[in-house]
Amino acid sequence: MKNRKREICTSGSVRDEDGQPPHLLGRRNFLHLAAGAAALPAISRFARAQTYPSRPITMIVPFPPGGLADVIGRIAAEGIRASLRQSIIIENVGGANGSIGTGRVARTAPDGYTLVLGIWNTHVGNAATYALQYDVVKDFAPIALLADAPLLLVAKKAIPANDLKELIAWLKANPDKASMGTVGAGSPGHLLGLLLQQETGTRFGLVAYRGAAPQTQDLVAGQIDMGFANPATALPHVQAGSIKAFAVTAKNRLAVAPDIPSVDEAGLPRLYFSLWAGLFAPRGTPSDMIGKLNSAAVNTLGDPILRQKLAEQGFEIPPRERQTPEALAAYQKAEIDKWWPIIKAANIKAE
Repeated sequence: MKNRKREICTSGSVRDEDGQPPHLLGRRNFLHLAAGAAALPAISRFARAQTYPSRPITMIVPFPPGGLADVIGRIAAEGIRASLRQSIIIENVGGANGSIGTGRVARTAPDGYTLVLGIWNTHVGNAATYALQYDVVKDFAPIALLADAPLLLVAKKAIPANDLKELIAWLKANPDKASMGTVGAGSPGHLLGLLLQQETGTRFGLVAYRGAAPQTQDLVAGQIDMGFANPATALPHVQAGSIKAFAVTAKNRLAVAPDIPSVDEAGLPRLYFSLWAGLFAPRGTPSDMIGKLNSAAVNTLGDPILRQKLAEQGFEIPPRERQTPEALAAYQKAEIDKWWPIIKAANIKAE
């Protein structure tokens, strides 16, 4: 390295060839280095955002294949794959009402390559009924709300009622005689059954099933009187005339079932429920990756073909302002505030 010239000034101080004392030059070099180092994280984030995703992303669907969560997960993955131009691998990890697969994602490195398809059960209900080893709020980073899925209040064909008001009147006239099917303690149908009794002053039995399919089979066969069911499962039987539908648990009617009134129209405005689905990443996932995933999800929800696929399954697409990470976080909090007190007051525990 070439030596820099120094000279002794008349005052006796040492100066470099550019007239600066050596200690000032060292300080100036240090400041240049510090400024460069400070810029490195920003450059790194920019480079990461430009290259992400550089390999396939795994989406954990915490339920077995064929259910509603699996259906929406695969439809969403199709659109996100096209938007990011990267493979999305669906991995079904069922068990304990979705808590096993969800817990696995909570413990995964927050590198943007493992996501979870979260629904009401996994990110609201389970925390009040299971002793979870993770926090459904603190251990996840919301990405986007994908769909709302209100349920239908349905009954066997022979029930002596033609609308919700007549059903409630019949239940009041026959306390403890009717039966409602559910898919277990703490399930949406179970909670809605409790809320229905609370709101109407009626009493009926709750019969637990291992899944929606056997519950629907017994309803069609007249073995139970009523239940709450997702549109994809119930609508074919409603349209065939083998069961009756009294209301949809939403403020508005479903596009795929315009003849079924909302609970507002039917006279029970507090009976809102959506088996909503959203996309989550492990807490700590970099914000630039969350932003890129959110953009891909928003693009997916704007695709007419994919929107039609979701609508055919009874899903409602949220408006654009509800598709942000912040909106999903706020929605999850509102759902927790509404349902946890009901679950805890009923002393419901997972079986």
